[in-house]
This record gives sequence, structure tokens and C-alpha cells, in this order.
Amino acid sequence: MRNPKILVCSGSVRSGSHNGKLTALVAKRLAILDAEVTHLSLRDYPLPIYDGDLEDTDGVPENARKLNRLLHGQDGVFLACPEYNAGITPLLKNTLDWISRAKEPGDPFKNTVFALGAVSPGGFGGMRGLIGMRTILEVGLGAMVLPQMVSVPKAVGAFNEKGDLVEERISGQLDKLVDALLKATRIEMSH
Repeated sequence: MRNPKILVCSGSVRSGSHNGKLTALVAKRLAILDAEVTHLSLRDYPLPIYDGDLEDTDGVPENARKLNRLLHGQDGVFLACPEYNAGITPLLKNTLDWISRAKEPGDPFKNTVFALGAVSPGGFGGMRGLIGMRTILEVGLGAMVLPQMVSVPKAVGAFNEKGDLVEERISGQLDKLVDALLKATRIEMSH
């Protein structure tokens, strides 16, 4: 059996993003476990704000089509979801909206397993945004989302200089999430 293909992506593209650090750490842990990892930056796929009139006149942007095809080729996806005002980032929501409009063959959300994590400067660790992301993926897009999520509070001191999580408990939760993602993708691959 081939190794699972896993895409990792952060909903933030700012330099020094804490969620970017989480995404890099997940990519590293997946690669160690022999997953075929694609580390994607949404900065490389700029999209206009979704507008139905724009879609009617210009069609779905090519970057949304590219992301749709890329997502369709994955067995699993890890999304690091920054929390903005108790919700997900406009960048991540807009990207998902456009991907869902790209009518490529097949549905990239249906046969892909999603895992979610967040890092936040506050004490909730992005949990409110994670709940919103789960709703969008499961209810809005029909995706399978793993029940466990990783929530990393107090972002400023959460990572050491090597990019690893400082708190062992959260690091262990991340290991369990990565293992669950790999296990779930292997189950999906066998169907």
C-alpha cells in the first residue's frame, strides 16, 4: 500500500504566524511517519473575495480550480485555523468558498479526512475558531473531520527554537492527532 498523501495548510500567511509554526511541526511529524506531505501556503494562491456576480461574469478563478484539484488528490488534510474574533480567518473561509465553487470532477471534500488545530495568544487556544471550522467542513461541505483537535494556548511561548511544542501534554495531543489522521486516511484508502 502506498503512503498516505497529506496536505498541510495554515489559515494565516503572515510572517512569523504561530499557526504557520504548527503547520510546519505537523508536516515534520507526518514526514517522519512516512506520509507524502504537501505543505501549502495560501499566499501562493491569491483569490478575490467571493462574489456571485464575479463568478457569473468571470467564472471560478484558476487558483480555486488548482486548489480544488490539489485537494482532490489528497487522502488527508491538516488545517491550522487561526481564530479571528471567535471565528476563522477571512482568508481561510474565502478559500474554502471558492474551492467549493470549482466544479472539477469529484468532490474534494467527500473522500478526504480533515484534522484541525489552532494556536492562539489567548487562553482558549483558538477553540472557538476550531468549532466554526468544524461546522463549515462537516455541515457546509460534507467533509469527514476527526473528532479530536489540537488547541495551543499562550502562543508566544508555545514553541521552542527548534519549532517543537514546549508543553509535553499538548505535544502528546498533537502526536495522537497525527496518528489518528494517518490511521483514518489508511482506512479511507482501503475502501
